[in-house]
Amino acid sequence: MRRVLFFVEGFTDIRFVVGLSEICDLTLSVPARHYADSGLKARIAASGIEIQVHEIDGGRAAFQLRSLAWLWRHVRDFDVVLSQEVLRGSLNATLVGALRGVPVVTTMAVAPVEYFRCRRERGQIGPVVAWTVEAVIRLLMTVNGRLATRAIALGPYLQEIARRYSSHTEHGAYYGVDMGFFTPAADAERTALRAAHDLPADAFVIFFSSRMSHEKDPETVLRATALARAEGLNAVLLNLGGGYKDFVALAASLGLPDASQWVLGRPAAHPMTEVADYFRAADVVAQASLAEGLGLSTLEALACGTPVVATEVGGMAIALRGVARLTPRRDATAMARELVWIARHREEARAQALQGREMVRREWSREKAFGDLAHILDEVSSRRVAPDPQILRSSNP
Repeated sequence: MRRVLFFVEGFTDIRFVVGLSEICDLTLSVPARHYADSGLKARIAASGIEIQVHEIDGGRAAFQLRSLAWLWRHVRDFDVVLSQEVLRGSLNATLVGALRGVPVVTTMAVAPVEYFRCRRERGQIGPVVAWTVEAVIRLLMTVNGRLATRAIALGPYLQEIARRYSSHTEHGAYYGVDMGFFTPAADAERTALRAAHDLPADAFVIFFSSRMSHEKDPETVLRATALARAEGLNAVLLNLGGGYKDFVALAASLGLPDASQWVLGRPAAHPMTEVADYFRAADVVAQASLAEGLGLSTLEALACGTPVVATEVGGMAIALRGVARLTPRRDATAMARELVWIARHREEARAQALQGREMVRREWSREKAFGDLAHILDEVSSRRVAPDPQILRSSNP
């Protein structure tokens, strides 16, 4: 079995790690603090998968230096390196891979420039910082694009972005959607799920599953729900995640009528054992974003036959067309209109979502995601070559 190093610079998803462990002999290299704080360390221990994990201590600068040294010593123990995203962490992987003759495959699950620009839009940074950091991001994407053996982008939207920097770009599906876990629920089962998870039985449950981050748009979902309630819809809005307290506080800060009665926040649910219950119990999943690479949570909702309302932006504009209700960016009125439409046309909305389930099965299933990834890793690792002596001489490592 191929020996793969998955090189992670920040947070990563347990679903991807578990799936990756099934198709290769896996070693994980991670920042020690993120590994523990994100809960990934505990989830891997509980999963029972057999992988090697190397934890690297220190903050950003220390991690950058220590991971570079570790990669230099150990990279030739592997057939291929799979490196998370295309920024500072991947710079170490692609540089060392080129110097040591080990193929490196980068992944792209977010749009780096577009996501970063959301910070400026929100007023979190000034124009000088925005221009400087964006230039650095573009430089890192350019260097990594040229040095990497292959790039895998999540969906056609990100693939088009990745192609600007790398001529060897593939379409990927990250961890995909587990079609056996995310399944439709009949009315009686939905009622039982709501009772089990203390959700109101008689309310129109809107599920906003996203984390609190600068590229997401929880304000629009909150305002849209308030507008739908003003139309007479008995709606509640649920958010799960590590930032759920911030979500509840945001609702209060917006001055929405009686927000404390209809805004619900809960800690993150385990993505492989618990979260599907909430998708299956909800009446609709609402996903508002300022920028979006794909929006896998919307595909998970469709796999459950749950209607989706989403911003027509980025990868969602491509993947969800025809199977979800798409609305303009930052348009709470349009989103509220779609929420009310779904509540008043439940059978039609459900039928549209079930069409989406078939699309997800064809294009985004877990089996397809890891089957395609295994093929790419096999192909790339078979092309491993000796390091270029000229590169070694000029680098003076």
